[in-house]
Amino acid sequence: MSSTEDRIKKIIDDNLDVGREPNFDAKLVDSGVSSVDCVSFFKLVNEEFSLGLAAEECRQFGTLRDLVNFIDARG
Repeated sequence: MSSTEDRIKKIIDDNLDVGREPNFDAKLVDSGVSSVDCVSFFKLVNEEFSLGLAAEECRQFGTLRDLVNFIDARG
């Protein structure tokens, strides 16, 4: 697991009640997380990684792996 994955996992563990280990390859829409929690999650990701993603931009990430790859590509 990459450092980015570890940090994303910690955000999920600390802030979302998903009741299981996050699957980085599953579709986000199938995760069972409410839209309100999803917006909150992306706000926390923005803070953690110093991103400036708007809420509507978050829809571009189909999976957590897509998000990790985006963050890692930014260096």
